[in-house]
Amino acid sequence: MPKRALIQARPYLLFSLVAAILYWIYADENVGGLYLTLLKGVPLALLAVYALVRHHSTDAKMLAGVMALGSLGDMGVEIDWFWGGAAFFLGHAVAIGLYLRHRRPALASSQKVLVVALLLVTPVVSWLLSGSLDVGFYGLALGGMAAAAWASSFTRYRVGIGAVLFVISDLLIFARMGERIDPWLPNLLIWPTYYLGQFLICTGVIQALRRGDLEQRRGPFAKHH
Repeated sequence: MPKRALIQARPYLLFSLVAAILYWIYADENVGGLYLTLLKGVPLALLAVYALVRHHSTDAKMLAGVMALGSLGDMGVEIDWFWGGAAFFLGHAVAIGLYLRHRRPALASSQKVLVVALLLVTPVVSWLLSGSLDVGFYGLALGGMAAAAWASSFTRYRVGIGAVLFVISDLLIFARMGERIDPWLPNLLIWPTYYLGQFLICTGVIQALRRGDLEQRRGPFAKHH
C-alpha cells in the first residue's frame, strides 16, 4: 500500500495500526485497566469506520459490523469472558453471512478439503485445547467464519489468510487457557496474529468491493448488490 495513500486517503488505517502497536507494547505494562481496555478496542473500531468511509454498500456495512463487534469483543473479554465471547460469536455470524453473499462458483477438491477441515476441526481443537465445551461451541462459529471466508470470492491471499490467522490467534488463547503451552509464546503472538488477520480481512473485502471485481467471480445464484 503506497505511503501517501495510507496517510492521506486512508488515515483510519494508519491510526488503527498505531493504536494496535501501542496496545501490544503496553499490554504487559503497569497501565490503568480502563485505559488499556479502551485502547484495545480502538484498532477494530477504526477499521469499522474505515469500512464505512471507503464503501457505502450493504457488504461494507456488514463488514463494519464485524469490525465493530470485534472491538466490543476485544474490550469485553477484559471485563467478562462470556460477554466478550458473545460479541465475537455474533461477529462471526455476520461475517459468515457476508461471505455467503459472495460464494465462489466452484472449489477445487483440495480447497473443499480445507473448507471442511476449518469448519469441523476448529471446534474440536478448540475444545481439546481449552477443555471447555463452551469454547468448543464458540469454535463452531470461528471455524464457520474461516471456512466461509476461504470458500468466498474474496481473495484468499488477504481475506482467507486473515480468517486463518484469526483462528490461529484464538487457538493460542485456548491453548493458554488449558495450560497446553508455555504462556510466553501465546502472550507474544496472540495480538499480532489477531490484529493482522482482522486488518487483512477488512482491507481485502473493501479492496474487492471498490474494484467491483466480485460480480465477475460470484456464484450464479448470488444477488446483485
